[in-house]
Formats: sequence, C-alpha cells, structure tokens
Amino acid sequence: MSKQEQSNQIHIVLGLGCSGISAAKLLKTEGKNVLVLENNSNKNLLNISNKLKSEGINVILLDEALHINNFTPWIESVCSITVSPGIDWEHIALKELRGKNINVQGEVALAWERLTHIPSVGITGTNGKTTVTNMLNHILKLNNLNTDMGGNVGKALSKIALENMKNNDQELDWLVLELSSFQIEGSPKVAPTIGIWTTFTPDHLERHNDMESYFKIKRSLLEKSSIRIYNSDDQYLSSKRKELPKGIWVGTNQQSLYSQYQKFWIDQKGYIFEDKKQLFHSSILNIPGKHNLQNLLLAIAAAREIGLDDSSIAKSIKSFKSIPHRLEYLGNVNNLSFYNDSKATNFDSSITALKSVPHPIILLAGGIQKKGDFMPWVKQIKQSTNGIVLFGLSANNLKEELLISSYIGEIIVKKNLEEATIASINIARETNSRSILLSPACASFDQYKNYEERGDHFKNLVKKYKLIK
Repeated sequence: MSKQEQSNQIHIVLGLGCSGISAAKLLKTEGKNVLVLENNSNKNLLNISNKLKSEGINVILLDEALHINNFTPWIESVCSITVSPGIDWEHIALKELRGKNINVQGEVALAWERLTHIPSVGITGTNGKTTVTNMLNHILKLNNLNTDMGGNVGKALSKIALENMKNNDQELDWLVLELSSFQIEGSPKVAPTIGIWTTFTPDHLERHNDMESYFKIKRSLLEKSSIRIYNSDDQYLSSKRKELPKGIWVGTNQQSLYSQYQKFWIDQKGYIFEDKKQLFHSSILNIPGKHNLQNLLLAIAAAREIGLDDSSIAKSIKSFKSIPHRLEYLGNVNNLSFYNDSKATNFDSSITALKSVPHPIILLAGGIQKKGDFMPWVKQIKQSTNGIVLFGLSANNLKEELLISSYIGEIIVKKNLEEATIASINIARETNSRSILLSPACASFDQYKNYEERGDHFKNLVKKYKLIK
C-alpha cells in the first residue's frame, strides 16, 4: 500500500468514554488517521471532543442512535472500527459492517495486539473479579514485580499500551487484567498466560439474552488461557467442571462434592493449604465475607503460579484493604456501621453483601433492575434486615415484589439516594439496627454516570448526615 493510500485510510473509534479516548490516542500516536463517532451529545462530550480535535483527532457527536448510515461517508476508506465495551457487539450496524468484511474489533483487542509479549493474568466472572484483580496486583507489586492493572478496572487497556509504547525502557513484568463479558466478546484473540474465573450467576442478560450465551463468552477466555484457575465454591462452575478446560480449582467448602479437586483450600480452623502443604491462616485478610476468602484463594493460586513463595504472599495480603465501593466500611457512629457496596449491580452481589455485614441491616437498594432471579435476594433480605429503603427507577417495582413475598420489615420508597440515606438513618435508630448498607442490586445509570459516582455520593452523604442525633 502506498503512503498516499495509507493516509486516506481511516481508523474509526466508536464511543467517547475512557476506552474510546484511549484507543483514539493510541492510534493517533501510531500515525493513523483517526475519527471518533459518539452517538450522544452534551456539554461534557463537547469539551472532550474539542480537546481531542486540538490533538489532531477528528470527532463527530452524532446525537442520534448508531446506524449503518453513520458510516456511509467513510465506507470505502475505513481500515478498522474499534468499539468501546459499552456498545453492544451484536448491534445491527456492527453486524452489517462485519458483513462487509470490515475489521471490527473491541478496544481490548486493539490494545492486546501491542501487548502480547507481556505475561498476563485475565480475570473474569460475574462477581469478585475486581477484588481478585486488585488483590493480585497488590501482591505482585509488593513483591517488586513491575505490573500494570487495567481492562474493566483501573486503566483502559489502550492507555496501558500507549504508556508501554512511550516507556519501552521500563518493561512490564505482568499485566493484571479484569475482563468483562463485553470486552471478551469483542476481543477473540486475547489469550492470557493465566485465566481466572471467579463466579458465574445471571447478569447482563438484557445484552447476552440467555445464560448459555453469557457462559460461552466467559468460557472462551479460559479456553485461550495457558493456565486456568476456577472457584469450586461456585455451584454453576463446579457443575460444569467436566465441560471446562482443565485447570486449578480452589474452594473454601470442604463439604462440597467437588472438594477432592481443590488444589488450594481452607480447613475448618481457617488454615489455607496448597494440596497437603499448610501455607498460613486466612485471618491475615482484613476484609469481611466468605466470598473474600474465595477471592483470596484465587489470588494465591495465581501468585504461586507466577512463582512467589507463600511467606511473600502472606506478607503482602496483610496490607490489602477493601476496594472502594465493594463492602467499603465507612465508619461507626453510636453502634451503627455504614457500608458502601455500590458496586453490587445485581442480585447475587447484593446477597453476598447482606451475608457479610453485621445484622440486622437497613438496606439501601434501587436503580435500574437487571434480568435475574429476584427470590434468593428477597430470601436473604428477610433473614438479614429490619427494613429496606428503595430509590431510583425500579424502586416501585422492587417494592411490589417485596410486598408479594410477604416481607414484614419496613419498606420505604424515596426519589433519590439522599432522601433514602436520611430515611435509613431514622429507621436504623428506631429498630436498633447495626448496619446501614448501600448494596443497590441494580445498575446506576438512571441517576449516575456509573456505580463509582453513586458510591462517592453515598460516602459524602454519610459524612454529612451520620452525626445527626
């Protein structure tokens, strides 16, 4: 291809979030002709657009739903289309573009091509993946390994690729990557050195349609991993053991039918074992919940595969703290504890939180309800709470389902999180509850940009109101 032909080739990036911006900058640094298409339009996006234009990156704010016609002016000159994970991989426009043999790829796929020489850990799962990612990265860094953390948490992978390109004299030892189902499906060539599957429960079914499709996407990452680590405490994963690629299994439940397959396990006294070798006591982990013991075992298994000894791992774990917005302890006032679990965007994740903090609880929940089995959540609410304060788009629907289930605790609906927080404090004092827990069981996009913004708002509200008598 001549230089003139190359200069006419356009690399289109879809989406103006963190992933899209990073992908555009990566391509521009490589000398590519880059165009970003964003279907929304607002003041913030306009500011971002102007900044990118000043860096030589073209941006168009479409202000309309994505359609195949959006690509018509460039259909003959487009070289690749990089898709942000928030855009449905099965969108009709993307299907039509693939049908024209145009290279359509996820943002992670774009970055991966530039990072394949670096050993990597790819961590996926419905719940637990963010904690495992942070915990493993913490262990590796404290053992003097040069790591970077990204994907679905931390940095966009394209940002890591760009930084690595600019700092190629400081070669990374390991990449620690959290990979969502959205990222995996658009990046079929991603093949980590170590793959970890934390849990599998219903989530994102409004995008993946059914559990089997969702399962296949997650499984594909493990199939391409050289070393595989699974959580045998997860009933669904254990039931599929014979269908999954062979790997290392970890688990906390020695009464499980699958305990015989566990390489890393915890005995009744709380000691962690690797096969028959006792490593150290699980109490060195200073964050609550049985699920975090599962996360711990997964991180230990990966660290051992990377080559760390058990004493170095133990020393690192002692200083690990809970990640923001996941069972984040905010403090105690007059024997009432506050917990921020804004990252709980589905029922299963919220159930885990309800099991983990001191009972009885006043629960704050609501937002955009996802598809999934509602009843196990209700069952746990009945066991753990004195009351529930609902807010956001799905509040009234959740209230109706709770009433149908004969929940006897107090149910209050408020317009927003601030009103709900004030109400929860009053109910907690009236009922002698021990904890106020924000664990919404719903997505945040009705009132917030993301779960982080929702969690930060709650933390500010707790600071503002928790001393009110």
